[in-house]
Amino acid sequence: MQLSGKTEKTHPVLPAPLTLPLKILPSFLHNKVLVAALNRMFADELKEGELDFLQGKVISISIEDASIEYCFTLFNNKLATVDKNQSPDLILQGTVYNYLLLASRQEDTDTLFFSRRLHMQGDTELGLYVKNFLDGMDMDSHKVPAYLESVLKKSLPVYERLFG
Repeated sequence: MQLSGKTEKTHPVLPAPLTLPLKILPSFLHNKVLVAALNRMFADELKEGELDFLQGKVISISIEDASIEYCFTLFNNKLATVDKNQSPDLILQGTVYNYLLLASRQEDTDTLFFSRRLHMQGDTELGLYVKNFLDGMDMDSHKVPAYLESVLKKSLPVYERLFG
């Protein structure tokens, strides 16, 4: 007896052996690199107070298949690392692939959250601020080189073939 003709599409997952180099590096180093990049990328938004909703709030970004967790907050108008043992107000969880889809604008936040490929738990109001901030970002106005989005888009099919 066939229950459904519909098959669920699987999404690429980073193989465990490739996460080993990431696990060797201390988590505080991962955090520092991400926070430095975000401070540079969002310098104008930080200066204009667009990220003030993060003041005193701890955000945790978990990349499940890479076994990496980033924790940060807003302190003195800059994003700052937070010890991962500190209780986060908001947790974002997903795989490398789904974060790549988001960063390359191949999928929007609503699609990724409603399809349960990105998960958000904790302070719902803070989560809504984060989601709206991500949705409203104009990548052309950021210090990230314009070709980065193009590179990410071109790398997605390769990632899918390798790890799908």
